[in-house]
Amino acid sequence: MKKFFTSESVTEGHPDKVCDNISDGILDAILAVDPTARAAIECSAAFDTLLIMGEVTTSANVDYEKTARQIIKDIGYDFGTFAYDKCKIMTAIHQQSPDIAMGVNASLERKISGGDEADQLGAGDQGMMFGYACRETKELMPLTLSLSHRLAKRLTDVRKQGLLKYLRPDGKTQVTVEYVDGVAKRVDTVVVSTQHDKEVEQNQIHEDIKKYVIDEIIPSELMDENTKIYINPTGRFEIGGPEGDSGLTGRKIIVDTYGGRCAHGGGAFSGKDPTKVDRSAAYYCRYIAKNMVAAGLADELEIQVAYAIGVANPVSVFVDSHGTGKLDDERLAEIVKKEFDLRPYAIIRSLDLRKPVFKKTAAYGHFGYKGFTWERTDKAEDLKKYV
Repeated sequence: MKKFFTSESVTEGHPDKVCDNISDGILDAILAVDPTARAAIECSAAFDTLLIMGEVTTSANVDYEKTARQIIKDIGYDFGTFAYDKCKIMTAIHQQSPDIAMGVNASLERKISGGDEADQLGAGDQGMMFGYACRETKELMPLTLSLSHRLAKRLTDVRKQGLLKYLRPDGKTQVTVEYVDGVAKRVDTVVVSTQHDKEVEQNQIHEDIKKYVIDEIIPSELMDENTKIYINPTGRFEIGGPEGDSGLTGRKIIVDTYGGRCAHGGGAFSGKDPTKVDRSAAYYCRYIAKNMVAAGLADELEIQVAYAIGVANPVSVFVDSHGTGKLDDERLAEIVKKEFDLRPYAIIRSLDLRKPVFKKTAAYGHFGYKGFTWERTDKAEDLKKYV
């Protein structure tokens, strides 16, 4: 059976990713001083203006504007209306609502029975979070998304390294893979759109992007004479970033996660401290899914957990192995509940999330990279006892 699946990515200069970077950059600056801070920071960018907004409760004294301007500079916006030293920046930051804080500060379980140490934090919101892993790549991520992210990162690298000096920060990538009986067989379509200086000709862009970006990333054995390649298909991409389109924190949630290969609960990550289960529980679900796939319990695994605000224990745990499980899905869900502590305090402690580790997640996806605690497979060996 033949199927086609597509995922996309964007560069750090995309307007939404500019906002994600600033939100997580400010969060990291806060956590570096105050590890127990509460924060939900969002940004909106359009033309020549940046708005930093949200809730922050902290003892840290962070210069939001200075932090934002440095991030904009590092991304590469030293030109145009959104140049780091020219854009207008407004802030609208207030403390976390005390109504929310009292549910996070002490969980319902703590209030009723005292609980144990891991019951001291309630979930920072209601909602459902998903995690996913599959055997398509060595990092146990979907191939379409992995290739899209690598293309987007390569676009940024050839710009910052000066290899293609006419490139500018904004860009998007997309990869379609043809699957036969569930196995990736070939790359069907590659799309790369990149912002550029006005002096460069489109034929030069096409030649360079094919040579220095696509050919460097897409394995030659996955390309054939029928692979379609589209480079700047509109014919011009001079105006980009917030000058060309508005940006908003948390608007690239599918790019940030699994490229559409599994469900998404709708909660964004960037700018949120780890008491927000939108972020921390989603990271932990990835950790669980990756370890269970690495252990051989399934070749593909999707996990959902759901929380009620102020309650430490999840209200539900759901597992879907898409027919690849070595055990049935009900049994796999029981293993998850037995082997992994899904209470927010336990998640934060297990993944060591009270540190400034979040800005590096703000572009090119939150999953599939070495160095993140939620990417460890340290539970896989023990989980093999269930195979």
